[in-house]
Amino acid sequence: MSQEVSTVTLYFAYGLNMDGVAMKRRCPGAKPLRPAVLDGYRFCIGAKGGWGSLLRSPGDTVHGVLWRLSPRDVAALHAYEMVGKGLYSVQYLPVRCAGRPWRAMIYMLRNIRLGKARRGYLQAVIAAARSWNFPEDYIHSLQRLTPAGVPPGRGN
Repeated sequence: MSQEVSTVTLYFAYGLNMDGVAMKRRCPGAKPLRPAVLDGYRFCIGAKGGWGSLLRSPGDTVHGVLWRLSPRDVAALHAYEMVGKGLYSVQYLPVRCAGRPWRAMIYMLRNIRLGKARRGYLQAVIAAARSWNFPEDYIHSLQRLTPAGVPPGRGN
């Protein structure tokens, strides 16, 4: 009789995947562990598609959520993040969660050229950040990425 081995992947979400309802829709088996941080990077918006990504930036920190994923969840996220089509790549980086370092899977745009966020994207990311009680200075840094003069919730 063969025995199935369950592999768990830790995933650091810093964009739309911080939202618990959206993640449950994409990955029903995903379990949020708690907020985490990635040091030495900053959140940015890529020109291709207007999605979030990360840029190496010494001294900066990205706040996000650490999730526990099953292999099925990882496959679903790879499809959602269009890894096979070349939009995002997968990297494994150290994040801090509950005072401990963890190695976590992270999606990053393959070709980073800075651009504008797609309509409603940053508002959804900011709402998720608020729901996890991220520090106000971090939320303000996300708000500064929205175009001037666009009311919250109206897109950009």
